[in-house]
Amino acid sequence: MRALEWLGRTGLDAVRGAGALGLVAGRTVLGLPRLERRELSRALVQFGYASLPLALATAALAGVIVVLQAGLYIQRFGARAFLGWAAGYGVLWEFGPLLLGLIMSARIGARNAAELATMQVGGQIEGLRGIGLDPFAILVAPRVVAMELSMLALSTFTFLVAILFESVAALFTLGLPLRVFYGTFATMLSPLDILGGVVKTGAFGLAISLVSTTVGLAARGGARAVGQAAASAVVRGCAAIFVLDFLLTSLLAGWMA
Repeated sequence: MRALEWLGRTGLDAVRGAGALGLVAGRTVLGLPRLERRELSRALVQFGYASLPLALATAALAGVIVVLQAGLYIQRFGARAFLGWAAGYGVLWEFGPLLLGLIMSARIGARNAAELATMQVGGQIEGLRGIGLDPFAILVAPRVVAMELSMLALSTFTFLVAILFESVAALFTLGLPLRVFYGTFATMLSPLDILGGVVKTGAFGLAISLVSTTVGLAARGGARAVGQAAASAVVRGCAAIFVLDFLLTSLLAGWMA
């Protein structure tokens, strides 16, 4: 009996959450033509430029780790020449978008939810509505656009840095010449492989911005609600990233096969 009650509550919460997410997405689309440009500029600096050092450091470490892990199996089967393809494919398709999404969910998703929750519990968002301004055009749409642009720009830099560190790690740990690494990378990977990583990164950015915004706007209460919103944005954002990763990997792999 308790299991059925839990199942019913979970189902209702899921439907309620999906409805809130759809409502925020729809209001954001309607607010795009009246998007506040100063808020967009501020969000681009905060979301993209300020996240660049952390994203690049993570990309460098991820590149080295991928080579060390892949090298164990590649050496075992005598396929060192294919390391460039395997490491590049792993970063472009999986590790690059996934790690960048998780970092941005923790760093930007939590901050976005906390800021909007603070405005919500402080009555500032209701105040904007009171003087005839649309909070979605002023606060939400700029953040969604900035997150999407920041994720796509950061993915370009992180992919390049990860591949660079992969080639250097392959040279010093496995003695694989750079021309061999980049040779298999260039001949065995296609533009569609890069497109798959870009599609995933864009989808992750949209999920992080919409989930954190929905959680922030739904906050009720005092300071405790702000903390709960930040924590919930990280958890739900990471869950959305893993679900999207599974769905997109299945769809794109089948389409490109």
